[in-house]
Formats: sequence, C-alpha cells, structure tokens
Amino acid sequence: MRDEINVDVCPGYPVSWQATALNTIMRGTFKPISGLLLRSDASVVAASRIVALATKVPLRLPGHVTVEGESIGGCEGEWVRGGRELDERKVLLYFHGGAYFVCSPATHRPITWRLSVAARRPVLALDYRQGPVHTLAESLQDALAAYRCLLERGYDPADVLFAGDSAGGHLTLAALLALRDRGLPPPAAAVCLSPWTDLTDTPRRVNRLADPLIPAGRVDWLARRWTSGLDARDPLVSPVLGDYAGLPPLMIVTGSTEVLRDEGRRVAERAREAGVPVTYEEWRRMPHVFPLLADILPEARRAFLHIARFLDAARVLSAGAAPADVSAGGALAADLRAADPGAADLLAAGLLGSEPADGSGSAAA
Repeated sequence: MRDEINVDVCPGYPVSWQATALNTIMRGTFKPISGLLLRSDASVVAASRIVALATKVPLRLPGHVTVEGESIGGCEGEWVRGGRELDERKVLLYFHGGAYFVCSPATHRPITWRLSVAARRPVLALDYRQGPVHTLAESLQDALAAYRCLLERGYDPADVLFAGDSAGGHLTLAALLALRDRGLPPPAAAVCLSPWTDLTDTPRRVNRLADPLIPAGRVDWLARRWTSGLDARDPLVSPVLGDYAGLPPLMIVTGSTEVLRDEGRRVAERAREAGVPVTYEEWRRMPHVFPLLADILPEARRAFLHIARFLDAARVLSAGAAPADVSAGGALAADLRAADPGAADLLAAGLLGSEPADGSGSAAA
C-alpha cells in the first residue's frame, strides 16, 4: 500500500475543449489584469473588496450540499457537507487559497463540497486572517487554533485530514511543520492543490509564459510583501525548505504549465527524502488550482476521484485496514456520480483501481 501512495502520476487524459478555451480566456484577461493591478497595498485591498462583493452573489450548489456557519479557534468558518452517509466522527480541515489576501470559504465551495463527498466526512473550511491587515504568523495561528479546537472537541487526530490550495496549501504545510515542531499529533494525511511553497527572493523562471493565469512577477512581489521583516528561509515562511520527517502522507496536485509547479515538485522530493509517502500528480495544461473549476472542467472532476483514492490508500497505510471499494463501480464512485452529475461520463473502468489512474504513474524511489 505504501508503494501505491508513493507515486508520481501524470494523468494522460486528453485535454478537454473546456480547458483549452478557459486557458485562452484567462491568458487574455485575468493574467494581464492582475499583472497590472497587483503593485501596491491599495490595489491588494481593492482586489480583496471586489472578490468579497462577488461572494455575495449566491453560488448554486447541488441539493444534497449543506453549509453551516461555525466559530472555531477564535475565527469564523463553515461546515460543508456533501453526499450521503458521512462519518460525523471525522473531519477535513480546509484552508482556502487566494494569495493570503483574497477569497474565503464561500469562494471555494466547489472544492469543499466535493472533498466532503470524496472523504466521506464533513469539511470545516476556515476563514483565517489574511493580509494586508494581518500577517502570515496570524494566519498560521488561526490554523493551529482551529486544529487544537477540533482535538478539544473530541476528534482523534487519526480522524482529521488537512487540505488547502495555493496559499492554503502553504498554510497546510506550515501548519504540519509547526505541529511537528511543537510536539502535537499530526492529522492522518494532507492534500495540497497547487501549493505556494517558496516565498524567498528566488525569481520564478519556470512557466512564466506558459502559465495562463498567474503573472510570475506578481507572485514575486506578493512574496516580498508578505515576508517583509521576516526570514524568508524559515520553513514556516517557505515550506519548500522544511524538514518533513515525521509528517503524515501527502498528496500534491499541480498543473504542468503552472508558475508554481516546481514548488510542489520540490516539496514532494524533500518529503520523500525524509521518509514521507507522497503522491505527486502533474496534470497536463491545467491552470492553477484547477479543481476549483470542477463545475466547468472535466479534468477537475476527475481530480476528486484521484483524491478519494489517495485518501483511502492513506487510511489503509496508517490503520492497516481493508481498502474501501473505490473502483469505478463501487459505492464511492456511485456517490460521486450522484453528487456531481457532470462527472457521470468520467467514471471509466478502472479509474480508481489499484493501478495509477492512467497507467502513467510509477513508484517513487
């Protein structure tokens, strides 16, 4: 089972017409606009307010999904439940992305409700403090406080999962490192979607032109902004430099053309060097945090099937339990089909079988 987790996978699915069209649109709109605007604290605040206003527009969710507000660890959040027969004794703690200044649990419900189905448990999405008003340290404090609060409420660490995207992936890794350093028990596993892990002043040269969404120069600027007065080589600031010994199994999902792609790769390499089993998946021509676009992209819906397979493998590895039926004809696939009708055409035979999803995965050394 360890070999099943410790793999590199480059899914070989054909790139959908939806992905091709969306990449073209983003390259001509979002990328140049963000490249022009993100140049000062004032522009960061303005962008944050615009996104906050956008979240007031009701997001259509499937009828089986419920969202309930929650106060935990001193900050707000929301419980998201999707699918059926969830195990209420278990929880997935989710940290949304947004470069540490935009977005919220509400913007990331297309991810969180599908994670609830895939993990068969409620998801607690944390509305942690963000810049430019708050610091990276305060965001980390909120993440750790929420986890402690879950433990105080009686959750077993073995029944807790972490997940996050982009800046939330950064927060996921920083929280894991901080928990280990403080002698606190870690969660059972963690999933990072397009994690932002290197906040040092090293210029980003990979995929500067190929990335359809993110201008590399603005990522560099934000990294300098958030690390002002800090040691950017501190692993809690740049988790790519961390020592991953003692951490739980990790899954890292990236797109092949992302500016941040190699940051995820480097974390996978360092974690494996420390003995941590890692599933690293690199999806061809997928944009940054593409699972957020599951309402549009077939590939994004497929990604949640891969995540479900990883989580089951991690469960079996840690507990020595029997594997769940995560085949295309199994109960989980049926629930995903019922929960997300748009994914019905994606449940090809063997998609979640014992072999890597497309046969292109190989066991990592």
